[in-house]
Amino acid sequence: MNWGVAARGPVRDRHNAVYIHSPQGEGRERTMTLAVIGSRALDGLQAPEVQVEVHLANGLPSFTLVGLADTEVKEARERVRAALVNSGFAFPHNKRITVNLAPADLPKESGRFDLPIALGILAADGQLDAAKLARCEFAGELSLAGELRPVRGALALALGAGRSGRDRPLVLPAASAREAARVTDAQVHGAAHLLDVVRAMQPGDAAEPLPRAVAPEAVAAASAPDLADVRGQAAPKRALEIAAAGAHSLLMVGPPGTGKSMLAQRLPGLLPPMDEAEALASAALQGLAPGGFDAQRWRQRPVRAPHHSASAAALVGGGVPPRPGEISLAHGGVLFLDELPEFPRRALEALREPLETGQITISRAARQASFPAAFQLIAAMNPCPCGWLGAPAASGRSCRCSPEQIARYQGRLSGPLLDRIDLQVEVTLVPAADMLAQPAGEPSAAVAERVARARERQRTRQGAANAALAAAQLDEHCRLDAASARFLEQAAKRFGWSGRSLHRVLKVARTIADLGGAEAIAVVHLAEALQFRRALLSA
Repeated sequence: MNWGVAARGPVRDRHNAVYIHSPQGEGRERTMTLAVIGSRALDGLQAPEVQVEVHLANGLPSFTLVGLADTEVKEARERVRAALVNSGFAFPHNKRITVNLAPADLPKESGRFDLPIALGILAADGQLDAAKLARCEFAGELSLAGELRPVRGALALALGAGRSGRDRPLVLPAASAREAARVTDAQVHGAAHLLDVVRAMQPGDAAEPLPRAVAPEAVAAASAPDLADVRGQAAPKRALEIAAAGAHSLLMVGPPGTGKSMLAQRLPGLLPPMDEAEALASAALQGLAPGGFDAQRWRQRPVRAPHHSASAAALVGGGVPPRPGEISLAHGGVLFLDELPEFPRRALEALREPLETGQITISRAARQASFPAAFQLIAAMNPCPCGWLGAPAASGRSCRCSPEQIARYQGRLSGPLLDRIDLQVEVTLVPAADMLAQPAGEPSAAVAERVARARERQRTRQGAANAALAAAQLDEHCRLDAASARFLEQAAKRFGWSGRSLHRVLKVARTIADLGGAEAIAVVHLAEALQFRRALLSA
């Protein structure tokens, strides 16, 4: 199958096709051709433009790929060669083929460059119209039979194409195109086979246009566990409501079996649905992780619960090229860390900056990548190594740990990390008789309604949740009257609060006021916020 014939005669046109005829020796002719195809790489969550330059020349047959390509990209030579031949195209076996991925200082990885390389070879060999190819961008991995396989980070590629402002359609494998079609600013087309793309690139009426990709229908979110299942625990449930209303971080401390994990699992059911920008950012990050983005979870807040053996790199991200970690995969959602002191100290300390800034920058010797990490931290821990510190005598349990063991265990959490956790609440044991006698608690739907109203007040007032208020915004949105200011000053002196602790108490008090529908922060709001700033239990 041959879709075109290379031009003859000395020509250089605007489509980057170059034909040079020069006499050498006894009138021998040397021909060189060049084609340039648009594509995109991944650099963190960014998708910088890449020019795939394919050059065919006479000489010893070879296939060279340059441009800081990793092993997956270099293996494209064999995939592309087999895909072209098995699709019925004439492969230029007698040519020196040079493929350059520009810019040369940007690392390239994965098989997404298979499709643009194959199209570039066809265009440079005169089998495709380079002018039509120049109006599109391409990404896709090829099978040996020419089928297009999904690529990682399709949403990030579409976001990059949309931000570029260019009116160039993005051609992706069909499955990836459906994922990327959620980006309304980008034109995304899907194809199942290399032949589909080639037919669409034919001149004039011979072309068979590729269909515009359509995002799959949204699926109804699975019902989250109901807060009504938790009997008793009024203070922890109130802390959970405040955390949901203001996007605050929360630490629950209590003996085993008191319901800490149950409470954490019910937080997603209290949170408002994601808006379009949050959903796109979250889905794009999920698409960079192994396994990719699950379309069934579109606009559902992510919940990540890594095991306490997770390393610092697993939490914050890393690798070559840098990949997002658990804190970025929880962007816009919840990061639940159970058995908090059991996590490696280095991993916990790595959470300090993201908790403050809402993003993480991963720096390596040759590269730097930034990922958003605006997650809501919910943590749970036992008060001591045996877990029974503070258990009531009626429970039949008592703590067997020495004061030194308790101090050493609680000391695994540094002061700077605890300083960044807005709410700290004790979860006590509820006697079995009391638990059985108590009626079901308030359902999640009723609490979520109050949370939604409080979030709406915050969005109208400052455009963000209270936990995201900058220091400069506190004077404007967290003003105190004389009595409230005196109360807060006395509390800060008594407990030796840092400036950060003071600011976080103000933010929590602002959320409590929003839940109550109050315009100004009163002493009663500060007093309740103070109750949720308690230190860990001690012997």
